[in-house]
Amino acid sequence: MSAITLKGIRKSYGDLEVVHGVDLEIASGEFVVLVGPSGCGKSTLLRMIAGLEEITSGEMWIGERVVNTLSPSDRNIAMVFQDYALYPHMSVEDNMAFGLKMRNEPAAEIKRRVDDAADILKIGGFLDRRPAQLSGGQRQRVAMGRAIVRDPDAFLFDEPLSNLDAALRVEMRLEIAKLHRRMRATTVYVTHDQVEAMTLADRIVVMNAGHMEQVGRPLDLYRRPASLFVARFIGSPTMNIQTTQATGQADGTLTFGLAGRALTVDLPEHASVTPGTELTVGVRPEDLVVCDSSEAWFSGEISMVERLGGQTYAYLETGDARAMTVEFPRTSEVRQGDPVAVKGDPKHVHVFDRATGVRLN
Repeated sequence: MSAITLKGIRKSYGDLEVVHGVDLEIASGEFVVLVGPSGCGKSTLLRMIAGLEEITSGEMWIGERVVNTLSPSDRNIAMVFQDYALYPHMSVEDNMAFGLKMRNEPAAEIKRRVDDAADILKIGGFLDRRPAQLSGGQRQRVAMGRAIVRDPDAFLFDEPLSNLDAALRVEMRLEIAKLHRRMRATTVYVTHDQVEAMTLADRIVVMNAGHMEQVGRPLDLYRRPASLFVARFIGSPTMNIQTTQATGQADGTLTFGLAGRALTVDLPEHASVTPGTELTVGVRPEDLVVCDSSEAWFSGEISMVERLGGQTYAYLETGDARAMTVEFPRTSEVRQGDPVAVKGDPKHVHVFDRATGVRLN
């Protein structure tokens, strides 16, 4: 497998620039997930790696080669598409073997590779069927098998699970994770589903309006989002957000008001915040706990309860425009209309500059 290096990659359609100077190093064997909302540029970036979109400027390396001007067939990558892209008139075996036949590989080698891939993906019993005779999950396995047999330098996945139902998505996530552990293939995977990103990735690249917002390991992004955008995008339910002002800074700490209380958080050495700076303060639902009203950061009435089996989430109307989401134990008997007071731990509070969205603490 080969490393993939992007240096100052840009993509424009006429005067409209949609990918803005992306620099990214993907190590050999690494699983990197590009995640972000629709229109953020993640699929365009993937298609430039594949050679399906022309690079406007910058350099792209796969292994030791600059591939800017190489056709997709010359890049030795394999791509798995959202809609499977299988030939409906061909059997599963012929779909998987098609690319190898186009490269004039020996018949015995083609047979060996197809059988090996079918064994890995547990589709050996379907080789004589056509795609219409398969379930969505089986078709996705065939599409993955077609990629595996090529023995590529890298695998590219473009939202491969978005057409599957919830149970199949979980099953296929596990299959993709097992496949990567087995093959240690360099993989770039595009999704808008943060659960896929968190469970599959060695590193996540969060895209926002054509820019890389943050790159890091999944739990690092969850625990220390570098910006308000990442904080809101990573995590389900989303982070609770409140606005306030800085009231002071001293001895590496920042003080601000929240719901009538003065809270203090640690600041890194280089940070400087003047009193009066507009802040956005975030706290995740699991970091709020029920407390006595005298200690409360927020209090109000429960407007709705979601019982999801493993978790219970309640929405607390505090009088502000946005309800606070609070995670309760799954055995909790909290109900709509109950009065509730909650507090958090300043160590788990995320503070952002309201104007720039940049993390401060």
